[in-house]
Amino acid sequence: MNSEFNIIQQYFNWQPCSDSVAVGIGDDAAVLNFTHRQNQQLVISVDTLIEGVHFPENTPAKAIGHKVLAVNLSDLAAMGAEPAWFTLALSLPESNLEWLNDFSVGLKKLADQYNILLIGGDTTRGNLSLTLQVMGFVETGKALLRSGAKPNDKIYVTGTLGDAAIGLAMLQNRLDASSYTQKASEFCQKALNYPQPQNHLSQIIKYYATACLDISDGLLQDLGHILNASKVGAQLDLSLIPLSKSALELGRNQALPYALSGGDDYQLLFTIPPEKEQQLQNALKDNHDLKISCIGKINNNKGKITDYLGHRINPAGYQHF
Repeated sequence: MNSEFNIIQQYFNWQPCSDSVAVGIGDDAAVLNFTHRQNQQLVISVDTLIEGVHFPENTPAKAIGHKVLAVNLSDLAAMGAEPAWFTLALSLPESNLEWLNDFSVGLKKLADQYNILLIGGDTTRGNLSLTLQVMGFVETGKALLRSGAKPNDKIYVTGTLGDAAIGLAMLQNRLDASSYTQKASEFCQKALNYPQPQNHLSQIIKYYATACLDISDGLLQDLGHILNASKVGAQLDLSLIPLSKSALELGRNQALPYALSGGDDYQLLFTIPPEKEQQLQNALKDNHDLKISCIGKINNNKGKITDYLGHRINPAGYQHF
């Protein structure tokens, strides 16, 4: 195996050029400057991805590099935070140079897209797993939380839901990919491997939303987190759940469970007072590629999710244990 230091130097020492990094990769720890971040708070999140648990075996290395950063950027988006830095702890069974090159290409491409700097980490030998910590900034006291939803707030989601879960079902042969057009099959599997964090959209939403999180474990389960934190309930109109054209090739009734409980969407779920809806729509009018959909409203039925006929919808989603 190549030495840890050779791997870091060849694949991860990108030499970030930023006044915010006084000491980056190469020493025992990074040294960061906060002088240009007055009246802002540091936001930190960390996630671990394990082969066979969070991504299927034989997932392309480029996709793994993209996804490990994307899911963490999505956490910053959920808080309304602007990305700044990240660290990476990488456990590898062997120093496969082709794998390392593809992984670092996928990682760096997304890092450059969101102007976030790799400032340190660790490499070790073991089963394939990746732990990435992101850091970002938000205006003091302005971080989006799960606990701010109020009765009569409208419930919104970004993008479309269920595509990644359908893509995973195809890979695991729980869905027959041959029944889809090639374009639809590729779309859903791309949604699984290359989720697109909604950081740009969150920088607009944060001025209007009362509560927010990113959908990682399924819409219903993650909505439950907002309801529990805010001590409220929700009424959903299932006909308004946004599905892509690719998902709809399965048929709406068959695709809807993937959208409600499938997970791996990394879209934003947020609440907004009715009087601010038009303001948000006006703020988005010049960003036609940023899609949001109203799917219901908050009510006083603490912890309960119902449909518009009053029927109880039981939350379900990905369970870590």
